Amino acid sequence: MKELYVGRQEERDEIGQLHRFDYYILVDQMDIEGAFACESYGIKITALEKSESIQIPHITTDIKRIGDLASCLLRNTVTPSTLKDVVLDWL
Repeated sequence: MKELYVGRQEERDEIGQLHRFDYYILVDQMDIEGAFACESYGIKITALEKSESIQIPHITTDIKRIGDLASCLLRNTVTPSTLKDVVLDWL
């Protein structure tokens, strides 16, 4: 699996503490019925201060859609703890 760096967002919480998040597109291969394989894409977010990371592989096989999702996550500063809910709503 490859990780393509998308960007970093910094956000301060209500008490002023700085949080930094790194966003990645995951590139992997997904087997289809054992005879075929295709490239699939997922997302990973890492919270740098907490060393917390979550990844969701195999979200889509469409490079444009995963790019749109990654941009949306970055623009809205989605955190590792909310990634799953956001992706489920996006799907």
